[in-house]
Amino acid sequence: MRSIRTRSIRTPSVSRRDRRRTVLVAGGLVAALALTATACGGSDGKDEGAGPAATASRAAGDGDDGKVHVPADIANKLKEHGIDVDQWKNGGWKNWDRDKWLSEAKDFVNPMIKGLWKPERMKSAQEANKTVTQDAAAEGVSDPEPRPVQAQAEKTPYHENAAPVGKVFFDSPEGSMVCSGTVVKDVNHPGRSNLVWTAGHCVHAGRGGGWYRNIAFVPAYNDLGRPASELSSADSTEVAPYGAWWADWASTSDQWIQGGSETGGAGAAYDYAVLHVKPESGAKSLEETVGAALDVDFSAPSAAEAAKMGAWGYPAAPPYNGLKMFRCVDRPGRLSLSPALPTMYRIGCTMTGGSSGGGWFRVVDGRTELVSNTSIGPSDHTWLAGPQLGRGAEALYQNMSRTYGDR
Repeated sequence: MRSIRTRSIRTPSVSRRDRRRTVLVAGGLVAALALTATACGGSDGKDEGAGPAATASRAAGDGDDGKVHVPADIANKLKEHGIDVDQWKNGGWKNWDRDKWLSEAKDFVNPMIKGLWKPERMKSAQEANKTVTQDAAAEGVSDPEPRPVQAQAEKTPYHENAAPVGKVFFDSPEGSMVCSGTVVKDVNHPGRSNLVWTAGHCVHAGRGGGWYRNIAFVPAYNDLGRPASELSSADSTEVAPYGAWWADWASTSDQWIQGGSETGGAGAAYDYAVLHVKPESGAKSLEETVGAALDVDFSAPSAAEAAKMGAWGYPAAPPYNGLKMFRCVDRPGRLSLSPALPTMYRIGCTMTGGSSGGGWFRVVDGRTELVSNTSIGPSDHTWLAGPQLGRGAEALYQNMSRTYGDR
């Protein structure tokens, strides 16, 4: 979650609220998300059997011999940037020379390194969150700031209550980082989705930056919600019940790549991304392995149309530690960072950095749908804001599905 501050009092971008209210949890929303998975550990091989506003990119994978194998076209592109493909697996990915930090969508590469995301490395990853003093635009149409809603811990085991939700891990120039993500359905490959929805700033640094590296998704991370003192001795199937899924293709919006910043910037209203993933081992799709996936609502309903929205994720900044899944449910309001940008949704929520990219859900005719994702929030952690998902987001999703869905 991108944290921001403003100088104004009671502005629509960030400020502290002194109001309190009783939090009414939408029981139907919570119940609808309790999607039972197929079988824990299904990804370990034991159960074999863009429109102009969107950019898509691809990555390379590895072979059965454990070495990184990069297709010729990608290898040539890496060489153009001075990257030695043969050194990648042995730590070459740690080289964050700015001139070699790939920023164009066509240059994205994310070779699988089996075993890189071990439980201890996952636990030590930091939240993708930066607090700055730069003012955020407070102009435009915004509703009053929502009252804080205290985040509630999700019931365990997660694979029985929120199977599609997980953590997105990646390496940035600042070290190992973490966001949240959601397994979403692939309309062009029903029942066999390998798509994960998250935030743009969880895969790409935005204006002047480039793609992050070693991007992987772990659904139902820390399935039993164990504390840190117990997690080090926990079985690997408890830490990653469905294994690690590497992003072999990634897409985010042109607006995020060109205008995103540490405070969200002009790209905040377009801060969304889709990953196409593959397992470290096993042959089943992500949806088949997890046993659940959510539809994405691209109708961009107004805040007034949505009686309730819920945000799910793994907050990692204090007072949270990123080891447990939480949720907030609230009536959404409108947040406008600039009259020139689309209005964002905003709800009261105390989740902190690390919840970035986590899905926002609402129930429509008894069915839970993803309608947004966590993008930005204030430094006092009293609310979250997420982009509306309209035509641009749908074009990005469709391009990922049609072009890479069957790979």
